[in-house]
Parts: sequence; C-alpha cells; structure tokens
Amino acid sequence: MDDIELRNIQLQFPQARTMSREDSQLHEERVETGRGSVVVAVQGNRSRPAILTYHDLGLNYVSGYQTFFNYIDMRALLENFCVYHVTAPGQEEGAPTLPEDFVYPTMDELSDQLSFVLSHFGLRSVIGFGVGAGANVLARYALAHPGKIEALCIINCVSTQAGWIEWGYQKLNTRHLRSKGMTQGVLDYLMWHHFGRGTEERNHDLVQVYRNYFERHVNPTNLALFIDSYIRRTDLNIVREMDPGRKNNTHTLSMPVINITGALSPHVDDTVTLNGRLDPTNSTWMKIQDCGMVLEEQPAKVSEAFRLFLQGQGYVAPLTENKMANYRRASLEALDVVSKLQTQTPAPHWSASNINITENPISEAVVC
Repeated sequence: MDDIELRNIQLQFPQARTMSREDSQLHEERVETGRGSVVVAVQGNRSRPAILTYHDLGLNYVSGYQTFFNYIDMRALLENFCVYHVTAPGQEEGAPTLPEDFVYPTMDELSDQLSFVLSHFGLRSVIGFGVGAGANVLARYALAHPGKIEALCIINCVSTQAGWIEWGYQKLNTRHLRSKGMTQGVLDYLMWHHFGRGTEERNHDLVQVYRNYFERHVNPTNLALFIDSYIRRTDLNIVREMDPGRKNNTHTLSMPVINITGALSPHVDDTVTLNGRLDPTNSTWMKIQDCGMVLEEQPAKVSEAFRLFLQGQGYVAPLTENKMANYRRASLEALDVVSKLQTQTPAPHWSASNINITENPISEAVVC
C-alpha cells in the first residue's frame, strides 16, 4: 500500500458561536398583559404570515431559537414569514429579579398572555412553534382558541401533569435556585432535560456552550418561578375520538399538528403519549435519530420537516433543488466575505462558547 502525504492542509477555527441579543434583524417590544409584561422579539416582515414561538425551561428566544432560525434552510423559508418570539416573564437575558411578592402566572395564565400578544401586533392567527414548556403553553392556547392557531409544531411536548419523580426533582431544583443559585445539581438536570444522556460524547462543544449559558446568563430566582409553574401544570385533557359523528364535540387539537422529538431525548415517551391522544388524521409524530435537543443537533432535519409541514398546509410553494442550492451558495458566499474580513483583524480569543455544528449525514428522520 502506497503512503499518501497530505500537504497544504489549512487549519481553520470553527465559526464563533455566541448567544447574543445584538441581532439587527430582531426588534424587541415589551407587551403588557393581564398578568405582567412579556418581551416579544420580532424577526422579519410584519406583513407576512406570523409564526409564534415559545421557549423551554432555562431558555429564552435567544438561546432557544437563534441558531435554528439563522440556519441557512430556515432563512430561505422565513422570507415568507414573520416570527414573533415570546419570552416568559422574567426569562429574558439580563432580566431583573422578580419581586418577592410576585405571583408567577400558571401555565393557563401564560397561555392567556398570548391573546394580548396577538392583539398588540394585530394578528388574527398564527402558526405555533414551541419546545418543551413552551409547547405546552402553545397547546393550551390552541385548545382555548382553536381559531387563532392555524398550525402547530411542538417539540418534546408533555400533555400530562407532572409525575412524582419529576415533581420531586424539580422541587429540589427550585429550592436550590432560590437559596444557592445555579448549583451543579440544577445544571446537570437542565442539561439532561434538554439533551438527554451521553451529550458529552455526541457534541462536547455544544455542551460547554449551554453549561456556560446556564451558569452566567440565567436569573436563578426567575427560573425557579417558571419551573414551579411548569410542575404545577394540569393535564391537557385531550382525547382521541375515532367516531366521526362525535369528533366535533371532542376536546382535542383541531388544527394540523407535527409532534417532534429526538431519539435520545428524555421526553420521547411523553410525545408518544401525546401522539396517542391526538387525531391521527391531522397529526404527525416524528422522531429524529442521534440527537436529544433537535433544534441544535439536527437543524437540517427539523427545518426540512417544518418546511414540508407548511407546504402541506399551503403556506409556501415547494422549493426546487436549484433554488435551494442557489440560496445556500449565496449564503455561503456571504459567510466567506465575513470570514475574509475577520482574517484582516487580530486573531480572537477562542472561548469554550465557540462551536462548530456539523450535520451527521448518516442520521435519518423516522416518521410514524
């Protein structure tokens, strides 16, 4: 066997990954509701159809959705939409500690706040996009106001009330967050909640980004209030009715629903339970392999599924391969220009929050 010598291999630093609110494409507005105020970040042309997002525990619109909605395929899709990112009270970056006498809204009251958001921006209806606790909030709003939600994309959504094990762990977490701040135990639980197990082996850099974020940019007291509200959630009480004559009187999600989870997520069984309670004629369950936090670890798979879901509802025209290739080429050329400009400046200090996410070409989505 001949020896092959590799020459002229240029070492490249991974593209800097930061979680920053300094994005010129987003405009933040504070919306007053019946239970305090919420921060809403608007991304895109407001004359376009609206997508409303809601984040999970320990996150906000920046840490929960910035990377996914800046992904190349999603940027191509979002030329046709305007995104309204809702952040739960006190969960925005740099939020002051809520007063001691502040009574945090329940999950139903958090969903009621969305009516004020839609009214503030003059939105008649939206497409819901939620993860974890945010998916539960959107599902509650969709049940109470089915005419306001045209379609619903939910990730790791739990439809039942908290079990004793979850309740016990989260009660301990809230106690530590109030008295000691972000302890190692709380940090480990948050990492498990979002990524499942074995994350260090899958993507060590991504783990460091989120560990650093939870330690430095999350208000512990405010997070404790949000967690406490989440574990006090009630059952959604939705049922699957197969009798066509009784479907109109059934308490269920009547709009099209795509229910997504990661194969390594700790919430797979919860999504299966929810799938068994939904109407199979207007819902789809999707499990994506080799990931726990699907928006971070498999953005290509989720963006493709979301695009096809919207195409099925008639919101966007199918994208041809040539059009997608041209858009990706233009985006890469823009990134190349930025990279050349950065090489003209002194080399930056690369911290643990710099990552390079690479899609696994072997992974395949499993749709049932």
